[in-house]
Amino acid sequence: MTWEVLSIIGTIAFAISGAIIAMEEEYDILGVYILGIVTAFGGGAIRNVLIGVPVSALWDQSMYFHIALISITLVFLFPNHLLKHWHKWGNLTDAIGLAAFAIQGALYATEMNHPLSAVIVAAVLTGCGGGLVRDLLARRKPLVLHDEIYAVWAVMAALFIGLNIATTPISLYVLLVGIVGLRMCSLFYKWRLPFRSLRQERGTEM
Repeated sequence: MTWEVLSIIGTIAFAISGAIIAMEEEYDILGVYILGIVTAFGGGAIRNVLIGVPVSALWDQSMYFHIALISITLVFLFPNHLLKHWHKWGNLTDAIGLAAFAIQGALYATEMNHPLSAVIVAAVLTGCGGGLVRDLLARRKPLVLHDEIYAVWAVMAALFIGLNIATTPISLYVLLVGIVGLRMCSLFYKWRLPFRSLRQERGTEM
């Protein structure tokens, strides 16, 4: 198993999720492709801008663009058939994509000798940025900010890498498996971060 394979899985998962949400919002075919591509590559593009990597580096990933386009096309042409498999395996592939992209983003930042804060930002944006942009374009509340424990796992990956705890290829794979496992546990056991609702407090005052 290589990082290329994991990146392919993540690209497919994020492109499909963007296409599915676009179809749920009844976007036309152009909107489906745009939202799918943005979800798959938006996080990496924002990361590159913030940590100083040329945005043009994205165009060197032609293979991933082709994979994303094929994935979006299949979803658009055969939505009912593919959605059955997505409901079964979508969360797992999304978790793999989150872990792989978060680790990739953290490694980008550490290789450029950025401080820990930049490593965390790079990991979160790479792993979650595409989903944030997707939800904003679809006029939805970003799920990673209010409904599920998602970005926390990207931060954890950044800490392990930024603090030089995970440095060898084996330790990075162990970290990836751990992040995937924690993400799936958070879904299965419905873990949530603490929050305060001002709506409820205002209702009791009235």
